[in-house]
Amino acid sequence: MGARRRAREHALKVLYQLDVTDSPADEAMESHWLLEPETDPSVRAFAQRLVRDVIAARTDIDGLISAASTNWRIERIGTVDRNILRLALGELRSAPDTPDAVVIDEAVELAKEYGDSESAAFVNGILEGARRRLRAETPPR
Repeated sequence: MGARRRAREHALKVLYQLDVTDSPADEAMESHWLLEPETDPSVRAFAQRLVRDVIAARTDIDGLISAASTNWRIERIGTVDRNILRLALGELRSAPDTPDAVVIDEAVELAKEYGDSESAAFVNGILEGARRRLRAETPPR
């Protein structure tokens, strides 16, 4: 597994923890690294950047998810799926070096691994709609 994929998995786990515990971000990251040590500093740094990017723009990210998910309020989306969506949209917003298709594919792979049987299709559909809205606001990459 590549370094960025590992970083995204770590970031998802921290975002999940933040969502279910409401603990401070630094505390959640510290406890995560104690439970799941990562020896590659670049993986750890990228994961932490992803988490911070989501935290900083969570209101805007949740707005994109809500706008793209007809018939689903953000609170009704499963915790795993919701945080995969947040993670991917946070990266789409803040990592211009990664192509949109790669970010979406990685999110779908996380959904296959950590979500339920319908998560991958759900995540893909929501991200495509949210990506279109996001790119309508910003120039394409």
